[in-house]
Amino acid sequence: NQGPPQGSISAAPLPSNLFWFVHKLNILLVLSGAEEVIYAQLGETITLKPPEGYKSHNYYLYWYFGDVELVWLNYLGGSSYIKGEQCLFALQIKNGCISALNSSFVVLPGEPLPLVCDTETLHSPNKPEIHWLNPQEEIHSPSVTVNATNQHNGQWACVVTHDKKIHKAKISILVLDLSPAPLQPQYTSKSSPLTIPCSISSHISWEQIKAKGIQEGHWQFFQKPSSCLKSVDPQRLFQLSLKKPVSWSKEGEDRGLTPVSGLEKGVLSLTKKQWKVEDRGDYVCTLKFNNGVTLNRTVHVDVLQISASPGIHLISGQQLNLTCSLSYPLSSDMSMKWIVPEQSSQQPVAFQQGSTYFTILRVDTNDGGNWACELWQRNKRLTAAVITLMIEPKLSVWMLVIICSVPVIVLLSLILVFILHRRRKVQRLRHRLCKCKNPKPKGFYRT
Repeated sequence: NQGPPQGSISAAPLPSNLFWFVHKLNILLVLSGAEEVIYAQLGETITLKPPEGYKSHNYYLYWYFGDVELVWLNYLGGSSYIKGEQCLFALQIKNGCISALNSSFVVLPGEPLPLVCDTETLHSPNKPEIHWLNPQEEIHSPSVTVNATNQHNGQWACVVTHDKKIHKAKISILVLDLSPAPLQPQYTSKSSPLTIPCSISSHISWEQIKAKGIQEGHWQFFQKPSSCLKSVDPQRLFQLSLKKPVSWSKEGEDRGLTPVSGLEKGVLSLTKKQWKVEDRGDYVCTLKFNNGVTLNRTVHVDVLQISASPGIHLISGQQLNLTCSLSYPLSSDMSMKWIVPEQSSQQPVAFQQGSTYFTILRVDTNDGGNWACELWQRNKRLTAAVITLMIEPKLSVWMLVIICSVPVIVLLSLILVFILHRRRKVQRLRHRLCKCKNPKPKGFYRT
């Protein structure tokens, strides 16, 4: 070329109230007579190259930034390098809501989330088309303000379409929220361990949580009221200590629950090995922030209970009633499955499928051992409860006669001993009395 190209890279002032602002590079390549618009994002590396084949002719190549000459070289071998033949340009992105420029930031649910995507005005008849794509690939306008929810969590993309070319600038929105609570109750039994889930996304650090102004965190238990009680006061189980490192401190009544490891990674869950009927109820995980935002998740726990009437100690021939129950009736998609001891003569196929009750008119010694009822929902086994029966053999008539005779024999023996003891005492008394002679008065005297 006969002189330096007339193109430039400009940096216009950026509005301070914009969340994200994508700036542009406008490079005029005089050698090819074409204008190329490059869109980039903060931190991205841009490589500017002259048209292919420029070395096949006698050439003079210049790179300019505005009026500043960056580098030049020619076919004779002359050159002047400032930053090398490949020039790197960092674009500007301004954020008026946080002090540090970042590729991601954290918001709380319900907080306003203004998103603005724009470019510098081009001196071109073809204006770029701009829109946002949310994490669900749904289109939003270039300027949108929403109240943050979990649906906004993830990667957003500002899409710029210009001259049939698509350019994207991506940003990660982290919505600080607790993991969703299970839609169904969590089922367990006396013989089954259970973990009550609650957590924060692992990619959110405690430093980010503290920066959002966390005030406190705790676990509470709302016990399911019994038939005689309408309501029960909530019990505080654990309190979150925000000192580094974060930790749980136990409060109130000890219900045998322990925190799951991984608190430093956002795991807030609790666990317990053996559960009781008294553990039925709602367990609530809560985080409170200074701006009034409260995050909580409620997990309902139900304990499957199996019981035997008249008891677990039986004599062969007695009637047995087994009951397997939850705190509420089974839904239509749930059922019970009874499991009998291997040596029992009772056949599971004879049981009424889905029944929470089972009756054996006459038990025998083979019915002793572990009985279980399993709780199923469709094709998924939820939990199982186990009870152990001890059945003694039936007594014969002669054994009953002997058993009943023992108290009578013991009573007669006691009466006989008493009579013999009394008789011996009277005889001793008579031997100690004698008849006195004259001159003593008539009568009997003790010798």
